[in-house]
Amino acid sequence: MTENITAGSSASGTPSADDRYAGDPSVRAEWDNRYADRQQLWSGRPNGALVAETAGLTPGRVLDVGCGEGADAVWLAQGGWDVTALEVSGVALERAAGHARDAGVAVRWVHAELTRAELTPASFDLVSAQYPALLRTPDAAAERALLAAVAPGGVLLLVHHAGMVEQHPDENGFNPADYVWPSMVVALLDDDDDWEVEVDEQRPRLAPEGGAGAHHTDDVVLRARRLR
Repeated sequence: MTENITAGSSASGTPSADDRYAGDPSVRAEWDNRYADRQQLWSGRPNGALVAETAGLTPGRVLDVGCGEGADAVWLAQGGWDVTALEVSGVALERAAGHARDAGVAVRWVHAELTRAELTPASFDLVSAQYPALLRTPDAAAERALLAAVAPGGVLLLVHHAGMVEQHPDENGFNPADYVWPSMVVALLDDDDDWEVEVDEQRPRLAPEGGAGAHHTDDVVLRARRLR
């Protein structure tokens, strides 16, 4: 049950200043600085692929991985989902909690990296990761954490910008080889009878206007269902 989450968790409202952060402090600092540089980093509207891919799903328990300023989490809660939203940046979480409060919805906030969060295994009907910055490790820890969170019968929805994995390292220090991409999760699901890949495709991006990343035109969308 999601109520068993303890690492850095908070009910709806502003995350407490004494919430424990579970993760690498340098990762938290990097993202806190990025959010602090702008009053609003993202568009404030739900991601288009999430809206499209959840249209036929019955609301249940959902984990929003890398919730940012909370647009997806708030939209899901307004749609009747029981939302747990995970984020490394405390700055982002404070903004997200404010948006949820303004919208009058309840969201459970978790201040942690995905691989360090104390999530009850197989407890979410939907795990949504929209353009997540998940660090790659030799043991595929982040990929396995995504899969482990999905309940039998539930869905993993992983969306990323198309073409990112083929990019070369840039002058700002971004190296695609450092991060997890949908193809890496698909590789784990090959020959796994417990999973069915329902969607694995590149498509034009249904992008909300404004916010960082708005220049990307295509998405890679992975939707996989856990059968048992």
